[in-house]
Amino acid sequence: MLTIPVVIGVSIIVFSIIRLIPGDPARAIAGVQATPEFIEQVRVRYALDRPFYVQYGLFVSGAVRGDLGQSTFSRRPVTTEIRERFPRTLTLASISLLIATVVGVSAGIVSATRRNSVFDNASMLVALVGVAAPVFWLALMLQLLFSVQLRWLPATGLGTWRHLVLPSITLGMASAALMARITRSSMLDVLRQEYITTARAKGLGERVIVYKHALKNALIPVVTVLGLQFGILLGGAVLTETVFAWPGVGRLLVDAILRRDYPVVQGTVLLLAFLFVLINLVVDIIYAFIDPRIHYQSGSGE
Repeated sequence: MLTIPVVIGVSIIVFSIIRLIPGDPARAIAGVQATPEFIEQVRVRYALDRPFYVQYGLFVSGAVRGDLGQSTFSRRPVTTEIRERFPRTLTLASISLLIATVVGVSAGIVSATRRNSVFDNASMLVALVGVAAPVFWLALMLQLLFSVQLRWLPATGLGTWRHLVLPSITLGMASAALMARITRSSMLDVLRQEYITTARAKGLGERVIVYKHALKNALIPVVTVLGLQFGILLGGAVLTETVFAWPGVGRLLVDAILRRDYPVVQGTVLLLAFLFVLINLVVDIIYAFIDPRIHYQSGSGE
């Protein structure tokens, strides 16, 4: 099981990269007008005067106990900062994944069953554009259309369900496009199988063949993409939350990087990495329910 090694590796990389940024972190925390004495106090307080391995050891020992340190900007515990904002990011990512699943899987199924039709060509073209379009550009275009021109939806902020519409669509579009292409490809492979030909020869209806026999066997690669996309949506919400001023973990991470708030950056990235690994583990477990033929063995057994 590689969950723990992966999380440890990510923590080492993040911890190292942050400290390779040019400049004195103690001076950045203390402020440009701070006296040398105060800067030295800050350096001692945050253990910045200690060797690298000691700093990392202190960080890991605290993280194991659930203590990710204290924000150098707000002076609040990092766990509190994340706990307040994570539900908003989770809500945004969940709604985006729901949109991506409904739109992507539906479009993929219809495209596969109507191969080379006008709908198939049009949907795959839209999917290609959806995958290629930058998130920030799509966000700005949606704001311009629905907020500035039509005045239907708010452009930024947190409030009613209307504030969730544009960020969710923006975040879910790329995932929907990818899932549409994966679903179409997987469905086409399954529809070419011999048991599908046999089912048609027996006189079964096309709807029964597609939704009862073909779809279940085509779901495995879709579930793979679904799980990976949920992890990507949680981490990829950074740009979306920044453009729409959505106060989630992504916005917290951007603000922390700009302020060089090391504890918040470390804690946030470590949480996102852990969630991504955990989601992949859950996807592996779901495989066994979708297809009982899939099983996992430890060691070098048969």
